Amino acid sequence: MTASGPSVWLVVLGIATGFVAGAVSGAFGVGGAILTTPATQVVLGQPPLVAVGTPLPAVLPTALSGMQAYRRAGQLDFRAVRWAALPGAAGAAAGAALTGVIDAHILLLATAALIAWQAIRVGRGAGARDPDQPEARPSRGALAATGVVAGLASGLLGIGGGVVLVPVMTGVLHMPLKRVLGTSLVIIAVMVVPGTIVHAALGHINWAVCLWLSIGSIPGAIVGSRWTVRVKERTLRLAVAVLLSAVSIAYGAFEIHALVAG
Repeated sequence: MTASGPSVWLVVLGIATGFVAGAVSGAFGVGGAILTTPATQVVLGQPPLVAVGTPLPAVLPTALSGMQAYRRAGQLDFRAVRWAALPGAAGAAAGAALTGVIDAHILLLATAALIAWQAIRVGRGAGARDPDQPEARPSRGALAATGVVAGLASGLLGIGGGVVLVPVMTGVLHMPLKRVLGTSLVIIAVMVVPGTIVHAALGHINWAVCLWLSIGSIPGAIVGSRWTVRVKERTLRLAVAVLLSAVSIAYGAFEIHALVAG
């Protein structure tokens, strides 16, 4: 940015980044921070802490926009939202507070391994519900524990809680994949609030950049979610598996490099 304000190309890049991140978020039920955090730092030239904080407030309208297609298709589990969202928000706050205590490098490597394992399971259909059997109802405790773990990962590691919610709710809790993706968006919308408040208080949010991301991410989430509710289950499983695999490889490679270099 210049003293007279941001260039037109920078604004366009911000909106384009938001659109791609929103499409991924709406289609796969994950936080757009997978893309927006590195892009905000590398492409939009923001400091690291601002790159972590700035995408957070954009997640809320993005998630709410993306969830509408799932709601119309009957693919939201409000019981899961009730029991996972608030524990997830508490976990996110606790994770943020523990950033100076826990070695995030080791924890992120473990998270990458977990995501990779679940990516394989999702792609193979392991844990998927048999359509001839009654739909499973995860216990309240299991939903709350899932929310806490996803929230801790989000607050501690600065990653979208959806990369934990989606594979665990699908592969471990045996919930239908499309319903998990829509439900994950709602839970993420709740979990992001504590982090937004903390980062805003610390001055880690560039509100102009956040606006650019939101302008792009809201229509992107609508496009992505509409694709998901129409696509075949097998195709969706393969797409989710590819995304989770890419995330796990990227996280794992970055952290191994950081540990070796350090």
